[in-house]
Amino acid sequence: MSRIECLGLSKTYETGAARVEALRDVSVTIEPGEYVAIMGPSGSGKSTLMNLLGCLDSPSAGEYRFDGRPVGRLCDDELAELRCRRIGFVFQSFHLLPRLSAAKNVELPLAYLGLPRRERRKRALEALEAVELGARVDHRPNELSGGERQRVAIARALVNRPALLLADEPTGNLDSRVGEEICRLFARLNRELGVTVILVTHDAGIAEHAARILRIRDGRLAGDERRAAAAAPAAGAAEGAAEGAAEGGGA
Repeated sequence: MSRIECLGLSKTYETGAARVEALRDVSVTIEPGEYVAIMGPSGSGKSTLMNLLGCLDSPSAGEYRFDGRPVGRLCDDELAELRCRRIGFVFQSFHLLPRLSAAKNVELPLAYLGLPRRERRKRALEALEAVELGARVDHRPNELSGGERQRVAIARALVNRPALLLADEPTGNLDSRVGEEICRLFARLNRELGVTVILVTHDAGIAEHAARILRIRDGRLAGDERRAAAAAPAAGAAEGAAEGAAEGGGA
């Protein structure tokens, strides 16, 4: 469980004579176990903020603290260790290796930790069970629906048992029904595993699944809305998802 603190974060990109202020003086604290959506139009700076939270980029000004540690003071090896052990990433395009099974794709991050093969397999199966894909562990990506591929990507992000799960437009390549199922899955994982979930989206319907919405506009924090806890999946949702998967279009 890790507390996230952004203290006056700014990010400026310079390309030749052009100077773009992608993020401007953003200060926000996210407590352990929160489910937060970062919402804003294209070009608002939300993905820039996500990259800073994931330690994939560094701010031009301000300070980012992860569990009390000033991230800007970490060396490259310490940053890599932080990303590998404490942060899980989910992307819009899945990024699965086509020749590997679901289980093998999920195992990949564990190879960098030097875990024995048997332990890697055990953790991968546990992660796939957590996203309700226990029956699809040996299927390759081209044998899975779009929603199932995103569930594999989520399992891969969870397999290192991270404190923070970052999802960048995770429903962007999915239809609305499957996108809703993925959002309910995030809510369940947040509730049952206690992992902090932060997702970036431009879709108000997707953002409403989160218990807190940060609104970014023109690089600035324009709103911070705390909501009631995200609703639990409706009764029968898991069965409905399984039926949809059997028909080739489920999550």
